[in-house]
Amino acid sequence: MHYRGVECLNCGHPLDLTDRFCAYCGQINTTKRLSLADFFNEFVLSVFTYDSRFRYTLKDLLFKPGTITKNYAKGKRLKYANPFRFFLSASIFYFILLAIVGFFETPQEISFTDNKITVNGEEVPLNTINEDSLNLDLKSLKNITNESELNTAEEKLNQEIKAGIVSIKKSKDKKEDNTYVYISEEEIKKHNFINRLAKKGAFFHSFYETTDIKNADLALDSIHYEKTKMNLWLYSKNKDYDRIKENPVRFASYLASKTPFFLFFFAPIFALFFWIIYSKKKANYMEHLVFIFHIFSWIFVVLIICLLPDILLPGDHLLSSIIILFIGPFYFYKALRNFYKQQRLITLIKFVFLNFVFMMGASVFAFFFFAITAILF
Repeated sequence: MHYRGVECLNCGHPLDLTDRFCAYCGQINTTKRLSLADFFNEFVLSVFTYDSRFRYTLKDLLFKPGTITKNYAKGKRLKYANPFRFFLSASIFYFILLAIVGFFETPQEISFTDNKITVNGEEVPLNTINEDSLNLDLKSLKNITNESELNTAEEKLNQEIKAGIVSIKKSKDKKEDNTYVYISEEEIKKHNFINRLAKKGAFFHSFYETTDIKNADLALDSIHYEKTKMNLWLYSKNKDYDRIKENPVRFASYLASKTPFFLFFFAPIFALFFWIIYSKKKANYMEHLVFIFHIFSWIFVVLIICLLPDILLPGDHLLSSIIILFIGPFYFYKALRNFYKQQRLITLIKFVFLNFVFMMGASVFAFFFFAITAILF
């Protein structure tokens, strides 16, 4: 009471001495000077408040499908974390954990013997080794004829292993019979935009493969094309294409890391179908959208929980795959029942329809989304 004021120091709203907080902006009503104890108390309070919302959100999300959305739609929002923020946090946190786990995975133990390479204790002849399994240009290894060259190659490989590189880029053997048919820029300009882009891209790629000229400026000068931003960008995509071919695993990981953003932008489209087939219910569009984000959040929470068991168990993401494939459909059905409160048969019909819509819609949307993502890689 000693530090209470009659005016909010944040927004200027008039207060009574009995007001602990400002009714307009929510700031505490105090004129006390800042102190270390205040910062510590505020920190502890914020942590426990966050933990409380996180705990309720996680518990209801995992064990009460649809109930969390029903409570949130009815106005119990201070109890739960924001569904959109929670989805992004859970999905991004999952991929961060996945990257950390991948960083600490045991690298391949590779050593050289007479005309053989030992990978994880298994000897493999050089002429039968899979070129996609090691991060080394094996074309040069196959031509090794003396011990000193072999030792040099071994030292190079060990340096790459110490640097944390465990998968390999395949050597690019240039084809001697590569040729290209010249197409002038004036000829290409006669076509519409789509055909013009396709023909120009195909010509740039054939020229790139034949001449191995990686510099876009030099290449455009050689074929007498204008150095527009589009031409420079389109020719530079050839180097990105090489990067994808050399390390497809890295490219796949890059695409996978964009999954949260794909789902985030696809969810509003998916919500339209909920809004149509549940048009007779009182739920509005935003409440359908919250329902979808809670379903997506459940998937990523399951992936996070199963991450450690999946590392210990044999197989690639075995436990999480089983839960999502077998428990996931039942969870989705129960969520529909609990939130929309319709009969079992009607819910089952809509469940099948929404799954079909999701697979078809997600496939089409994913094609364009990941195509654009690949172009920007």
